[in-house]
Amino acid sequence: MGTKPFANAGRRHGAGAANAGWIVVSTFLALLALTAALVAAFRNSTDIADQFARVEEQKLVERFVERSERQIVDAAKLQLVWDDAVTRLNAPDAEKWSRNFIAGYFWGSHRINRIYHVRFGGGLVRCWQGPKVTQDCRYDKIERTVRDLIATSMRQSTPPGTVSEWRRHGEALWPYDAAGLPVSRGASQVISFDGRPTIIAVAPVLPDMTPSLLKGAPDYLVLVRNFDQHIIADLQSSLLLDDVRFALVPDRISGRNELALADMRGGAVGWLSWRSKPPGPAILRQTAPLLAIYILFFVGVVAGGAIIVRRMRRTTSELMASEAQAQHNALHDAMSGLPNRAHFMQRLRQELANCVVRRELGDVFVAYVDIDRFKVVNDTLGHHVGDELVRQVALRLRRSLPPGDFLSRFGGDEFVLLRRGTGGRTSADMLGNQIMAIAREPFVISGHSLEVSVSCGISWGPEQSEDPGELLRRADIALYRAKQRGRARYRRFTRDMDASVKLRREMEMELRRAIARDELTLAYQPIVNAADGAIEGFEALLRWPHPERGSIRPGLFVPVAEQAGLMMPLGAWVLRRVFTECQDWPNCDISVNLSPLQIMASNFLQTIDDLLRETGADPRRYVLEVTEGVMLDRSEHVVEVLKGLKYRGFRIALDDFGIGYSSLSYLRSFQFDRIKIDRSFVQNIEADLDAHAILRAIVSLGHTLRMKVVAEGVETPMQRALVQAAGCQMIQGHLFWQAMPAEEARALVFPPLHEVTRAATA
Repeated sequence: MGTKPFANAGRRHGAGAANAGWIVVSTFLALLALTAALVAAFRNSTDIADQFARVEEQKLVERFVERSERQIVDAAKLQLVWDDAVTRLNAPDAEKWSRNFIAGYFWGSHRINRIYHVRFGGGLVRCWQGPKVTQDCRYDKIERTVRDLIATSMRQSTPPGTVSEWRRHGEALWPYDAAGLPVSRGASQVISFDGRPTIIAVAPVLPDMTPSLLKGAPDYLVLVRNFDQHIIADLQSSLLLDDVRFALVPDRISGRNELALADMRGGAVGWLSWRSKPPGPAILRQTAPLLAIYILFFVGVVAGGAIIVRRMRRTTSELMASEAQAQHNALHDAMSGLPNRAHFMQRLRQELANCVVRRELGDVFVAYVDIDRFKVVNDTLGHHVGDELVRQVALRLRRSLPPGDFLSRFGGDEFVLLRRGTGGRTSADMLGNQIMAIAREPFVISGHSLEVSVSCGISWGPEQSEDPGELLRRADIALYRAKQRGRARYRRFTRDMDASVKLRREMEMELRRAIARDELTLAYQPIVNAADGAIEGFEALLRWPHPERGSIRPGLFVPVAEQAGLMMPLGAWVLRRVFTECQDWPNCDISVNLSPLQIMASNFLQTIDDLLRETGADPRRYVLEVTEGVMLDRSEHVVEVLKGLKYRGFRIALDDFGIGYSSLSYLRSFQFDRIKIDRSFVQNIEADLDAHAILRAIVSLGHTLRMKVVAEGVETPMQRALVQAAGCQMIQGHLFWQAMPAEEARALVFPPLHEVTRAATA
């Protein structure tokens, strides 16, 4: 009887050991099966990734070829929709004229190898090789293709609303737009010409001002561009591909990708091939250490199976580790690994309390850091790039700052730094300069070199405040002032900042109320003809007659609206008021400024459509002005919005040209109707020869691109004479009129309409 408890205990231990053995075996078999499944799934995933990458590369190359074709067609449409082209191409001196304006232009600007002037039916008139007329046309090799492309262009559909009517011209039924001008249509195709791939495009020669010049069916120009090394080099650099080649037969070399080129009849032209970049090998290389770790873990589990009976102890230790990890997660940011807001506030309270009790410890400095234009990075390059930028900024801050500094992340692109030291403002300046230094070198992320700056606000206590929350609030206020002053800088908190922030908040609330109560007004400044001073139109300018503060300048309340998210309702208010007030004004254009935030909004075109339906305004009477800076951010979206506005009938002006981010690519990517020369050039034109030279260059550029040029800020007769001599067609400034209420502006033009000039224009 005395041994029974021990026997029962032995059985319990034996059963426990047996159970442990089965657990070990089951665990081993399960892990073995899981390992095999993971390896098979991983291998299959890398194969799928490689195939997906090959297909994506093929799509990119195919889109590049299509884009190259569209660029040639678009260039032909731009150059050939021209009254001079209609009249001079068949004139007696056609060869001399076309050498400069047709052959020379296409050869010099677009490297077109051959150009053919053909009739509507495809009959050849003359041809050029490069910039010179040649008798070696070889037209018989492409004549059938040319006729097919002309027929294709005739079947080309046009955007809804573009065609207003159809007119018969000989054997062609041609579309005309609402302005009474013929609509240009073209077509392109890749073919084999002289044993090499060639892009061939056709476009009609049409008038742009005098539609009566088009008597019969229009002539066509045929542009032939060899698919040469220049295009291949452009493809290689644009798509970041390696070793791009063209061959007449498929390239079956391992590790290369290819795209077949075919003509419009399905005939093989050749193959483009390049060195493929499959992600599978890179994934395998990068995950090999993880696989080795997994194998070691697997061996460790098998080796430690004999002691599985100690699972309770292990479970206990795992629970303790899990608790520690949970505590760590509660106090740290998951993405950057930095302490979070709760952890920072704990540390700030502790450090600040110590410095309050022992003043010899010095001060606690709080630096609030924010990445400038972080939203633009997220919107243009994607959130994955934004997340990586946050991680790299955190890494640079940790590496560049002393070990004793306490760095935390509050979320988004906001970091807060805590430092204990002495020196007051001197130490704050040193801290600010150290933080500014982290953005001196660009950040390289996913192949993008990002020139990113940061802004910083600094406060310190107990000198400025003994309350942790108040100290953080003051650092935030200083950060706001740094951003308000232009970003890429730091600011120390001063007591006057509190008053300015309070004023800004009051102005924000009052502006919301003014928009809701319709308390804003518009003033209109005339834009006159440079030659005779006659009024050509008006620019609508926003005014805020505050009942207590008096008239508030737009330079004060527009930035408040931008920072408070009020630009969309404010911009809609301006457009609605302009459309309503100027609806019955005769024979004059009305210019309205658009904010970059309006254009960047996804629903801006829908807002415009709603306002047009609501007011019944005619968009052809309005000129919408945009600044150069708006072309920097999400340029594809901006160009699409501007095209949508032009499609609706609005004219687009590029405002303040020459002072911001001027680039000829903006003028080439979008055909503006006007460019407005910034007043800084006009005001310096009398004493600064460089300003006068720049003015003449801008005017010449505008005339070359068939854009009207407006000079604003003209205040003296001498300035008027100089801008008129430079070739500006329109002038705006106090020399003629200041901005005036709508009633006074309307009285200048309605009715009867007559030319109004001031004594200053005499």
